[in-house]
Amino acid sequence: MKLQDRDLELAKSRLKDRDLALVIAKEGEIIFETKAQGVGGFLQAIEKLEKRLVTSSVADKIVGAAAAMLCAYSGVSSVFAVTISKEGIRVLEDNNITYRFEHEVPNILNHGKADVCPFEKLVTGYTDPKKAYTKLKAFAESKSEKTGDAFGSQ
Repeated sequence: MKLQDRDLELAKSRLKDRDLALVIAKEGEIIFETKAQGVGGFLQAIEKLEKRLVTSSVADKIVGAAAAMLCAYSGVSSVFAVTISKEGIRVLEDNNITYRFEHEVPNILNHGKADVCPFEKLVTGYTDPKKAYTKLKAFAESKSEKTGDAFGSQ
């Protein structure tokens, strides 16, 4: 089994065993984990780890276009999602990121399940991960200023 596959399995197991929202593994070790829902946790990982994310493996409960763009921006090599959106798949495929998932949905919804997640709306149609990251980070920071929640976790 390739190291990338082992890392993805390690991240997936930790995600499920500890009921986490996001786990990132690299070279056989967990380098980041959080229970924080939404893209806020991934934005924190980028702030903390920066280039260490390159070639890492990510296990995330929910992967839509926003999370997939952050994976592409970070240089992640593989992703496991409990739930993934069609747009999330498109972004991962467009950026040659290997992925596995349990459930596919048309869209990632907001917490009230009444509309599409605002982070998803923000990056719809984007193809440049760097631009998407900049937009997502600014939006999360503006939400956190209003709510006091670091990175505006969804």
